[in-house]
Amino acid sequence: MASTIDLRRADERYRTRAGWLDSKHSFSFSHHWDPANTHFGLLLVSNDDTVAPGTGFDTHPHRDMEIITWVLDGGLVHQDSEGHNGVIYPGLAQRMSAGSGILHSEKNDSWTFTGEPAHRDPVRFVQMWTIPDTAGIAPGYEQLDINDQLTRGGWTTLASGMAKHADRRAIGIRQKHAALHVARLRPDETLELATAPFVHLYVARGEAAVEGAGLLHQGDALRITAAEGQRVTAGPEGAELLQWEMTAALN
Repeated sequence: MASTIDLRRADERYRTRAGWLDSKHSFSFSHHWDPANTHFGLLLVSNDDTVAPGTGFDTHPHRDMEIITWVLDGGLVHQDSEGHNGVIYPGLAQRMSAGSGILHSEKNDSWTFTGEPAHRDPVRFVQMWTIPDTAGIAPGYEQLDINDQLTRGGWTTLASGMAKHADRRAIGIRQKHAALHVARLRPDETLELATAPFVHLYVARGEAAVEGAGLLHQGDALRITAAEGQRVTAGPEGAELLQWEMTAALN
């Protein structure tokens, strides 16, 4: 099968504005529904959210979903019904498995758990959802600081359920056909994308030129079918990239 590239520009995304929230959706989400744009590969949600200080998502339920949150700026306070709580910050890989059912909240709180003032600026993060291999698993949570790995350059495997990444992934996900990689590219640095049936590339920060697709800016995304390891080169200010490597797709 020949490789195909579908370029989605940032200004083509659905957008939710709620005063305290500015959310940009790569796929159908909430009241934004398009039956022709519900997922790519195994990726169902990729939301780029900015939340004002002292606000956020109140306690709400999830079920049968692997949810990965990647913070770009600020700090996001996570609390859930399984007793996990803490601040997610840039460079902290975090995954919540909703499984048989979980409640959680995500806030740009004005106070930390130590009672000191914090979070006076907006928090920006990308939240991504994929389905688990098996429905009804026990809810779970995992996190790991990967700033050191990112500083060394190249792709860092942020989360994976693939066997081939078992010895170098930061955190696991319950999906054996998917992996998420992140890179902070220096100006003009070049990397290769995965060779995989499905690759989703998101420009979280900066800009990058991709072989066969041209120049991508912040918020742009590529959906590549039968990816062949296309080269990606950061612009003069560098880039932060999120790459999903997937070997299967939803029907």
